[in-house]
Amino acid sequence: MVDVEARPPTRDSIPGVAGADDELRAKGLSNNSVGLLGSAVIGVSTVAPVYCLTSTLGPTVSEVGLQMPAIFLAGFLPMLLVAFAYRELNRAVPDCGTSFTWSVKAFGPRIGWMCGWGLVIATIIVLSNLAGVATSYFYLMLGELTGSADVAALDGNKPVHVLTCLAFIAIATVISYRGMTATKGVQYALVGLQLTVLALFVVMALVKARSGDFAGSIDFSWGWLNPFAVDSFKTFTAGLSLSIFMFWGWDACLTVNEETAGSSRTPGRAALLAMVVLIGSYLLTAIGTQMFAGVGERDLGLGNPETSDNVFAALADPVMGSGLGVLLFVAVLASAAASLQTTFIPVARTVLAMSTYQALPESYSRVNPRFRTPGRATVAAGIATGAFYAVMTFLSENVLIDTIYALGLMICFYYSITAFACAWFFRAELRTSTRALFLKGVIPVLGGLLLAAVFTKTLIDIWDPAYGSGSSVFGVGSVFVIGVGLLAVGGVIMLVMQRRSPAFFRGEVLTRSTPALVVED
Repeated sequence: MVDVEARPPTRDSIPGVAGADDELRAKGLSNNSVGLLGSAVIGVSTVAPVYCLTSTLGPTVSEVGLQMPAIFLAGFLPMLLVAFAYRELNRAVPDCGTSFTWSVKAFGPRIGWMCGWGLVIATIIVLSNLAGVATSYFYLMLGELTGSADVAALDGNKPVHVLTCLAFIAIATVISYRGMTATKGVQYALVGLQLTVLALFVVMALVKARSGDFAGSIDFSWGWLNPFAVDSFKTFTAGLSLSIFMFWGWDACLTVNEETAGSSRTPGRAALLAMVVLIGSYLLTAIGTQMFAGVGERDLGLGNPETSDNVFAALADPVMGSGLGVLLFVAVLASAAASLQTTFIPVARTVLAMSTYQALPESYSRVNPRFRTPGRATVAAGIATGAFYAVMTFLSENVLIDTIYALGLMICFYYSITAFACAWFFRAELRTSTRALFLKGVIPVLGGLLLAAVFTKTLIDIWDPAYGSGSSVFGVGSVFVIGVGLLAVGGVIMLVMQRRSPAFFRGEVLTRSTPALVVED
């Protein structure tokens, strides 16, 4: 790998922007290699909708019962509002650093650095979790295909599980390293497969639910879409936290903006398109499964604690039959594998941008000259993910579980900062038109406030040792210790980098407050 020269782009190098900011730096990525559809597919893939559904349907029903579809709509709202903030910021500053770059330009280097750290550490946690899920479903699928319980039980063998997990991480790293062309080809197949199987599952669930042949089936009610029917505010926020996690990852569309045709406009449109696909999939699946299985705590009921962590494993054969049921296992594996691959995109490109602007060591700004990808950053993300998962698995599975529970804290952290950054960055434009006031001010701030409220409520809840695995440190919940601790680690690293890269932290590389750019509508 060799360095690719970073140079300021000309005004013409950022389509759609009149007077592009001369502080932005070209990073050597492959231009015009992703279109609208490809970008939207990357967003959907990173979210991993089929995996999210099988692991979240049960816990959500346990919290809110029949109001599960309403909770999905409630979780969609703040994400949609924040998506508008991302779209407007990308139109003005189409930089692959996204949240990091935008928050630096709005609030200064320290808040921006911590925002970038929140994205990076959240993504590393998700990557390790996805690799573990892909491994588990790999052996479950092999067990189904071979009819051997011993094969399925290999997932419970810790050394075998970890080695297989590391193999999945290595494969995903190689594909991501080879560039967007390789990524797109794999993603079209994997996303198409999982959405097709999910659609087949929903149709068959609805048909069988209406047949009246299953004792647990219930009729649809429009009241399921009413969030105000949830029993209590505490129950509502618990369900909302789960719902927000189900939408995380759509912003991967924006991190490939420098590689997208029409970099200032296409990524924002792709993000909104991905959000529409996700909410449609979630609502239809929630309604279909609820009508077929009900929300009881016995047998196939979605509230059954014995099957809540993997709903599709319990419903595959009853809904699709023994012949087609295995397809649902394949779909979950495809969902986790696809997301494992694309989730490398945001972390590698955020690290690339942070390094390019001297917020991280210069070595991570190197772009592979053949594949035009952030090669060193991608490999570093793969190594960090593998090491994190292996150490946590052998050290304590409770710590690994609690780390996943702490993920929501970091997601709300960097999303809310980005939303507020939009309003502050465009503050000089907010009085120029009604469109600017709402799309660049009111809507982003509202989204940021909602996520900040969830962040605060989660911070209070995870103080309780009963949250997550039930572990504690000096009487404080281990989820709190892990979540706040990981953010604190970022603060320590930032202080180290402040001594190594004083120019960035003095605001000499990216200006603390840049006048809003005028973008032609």
